[in-house]
Amino acid sequence: MRLNQREIDAIKAVVIETCGDRAVVRLFGSRLDDSAKGGDIDLMVELDEAVDHPARLSAWLSVKIMRATQGRKVDVILAAPNLEELPIHRIDREQGVILSHE
Repeated sequence: MRLNQREIDAIKAVVIETCGDRAVVRLFGSRLDDSAKGGDIDLMVELDEAVDHPARLSAWLSVKIMRATQGRKVDVILAAPNLEELPIHRIDREQGVILSHE
């Protein structure tokens, strides 16, 4: 995994502050490949409650995490009971690495 402990701690802190400590954060994509270089930080944040404004929350998390990780590009997808389950959610659950959990 190509995140250092400071970055992981920053991501966890932002998600807990914004979504609460029951949110589950998974890293997926190119940052899991230790032999790769560059690339953005791809995250899925799983919530156990409905999200009223998912696009706004996803954008807000992306910006806050980007600032906390010294400007690294961050993509955030959300999973919540009221949101459509997409193939990317299944892939992320199978291949992603949990950074924080309940």
